[in-house]
Amino acid sequence: MPNVERHEIKPTSAERFFNRLMGFLVGYGLGPRYMRLLQVRGRKSGRIFTTPVNLVVLDGRRFLVAARGDTAWSLNARASGEVTLKRGANLDRCRVVEIPDVEKPPVLKVFLDTYASQVQRFFPVKAGSPVEAFREMAPRAPVFELQSMSTSS
Repeated sequence: MPNVERHEIKPTSAERFFNRLMGFLVGYGLGPRYMRLLQVRGRKSGRIFTTPVNLVVLDGRRFLVAARGDTAWSLNARASGEVTLKRGANLDRCRVVEIPDVEKPPVLKVFLDTYASQVQRFFPVKAGSPVEAFREMAPRAPVFELQSMSTSS
């Protein structure tokens, strides 16, 4: 885990409700095609937790970005080293590899440019900013590369 102060932006009640609704829809294969229902084992409880996430694809590689910072899902993914992505009946079990801060800016830029209407409020820079503008925030936003382990439908 990076040696920086823990940073997390907690969701509002409305955002928690919306996440539950989107998670339900994505779990049944509905909702935006870029969304998946992330399933990850809790680092303390061992229970499986779920949350909807937006995938980023850059240069043929897939990434998850924790724009809110060190959220429960990102801490659990870091601890377990794997997650499952679900969309309808399709499951994709993935190893997660946290990328170093120096490699994050291009991924953060694509994430913000693609999903600005949903995530701009978590970024200190505006969508469309140059890659260099994302260097300062890189330590506050965990980014994981996804490496497929198995897929089922």
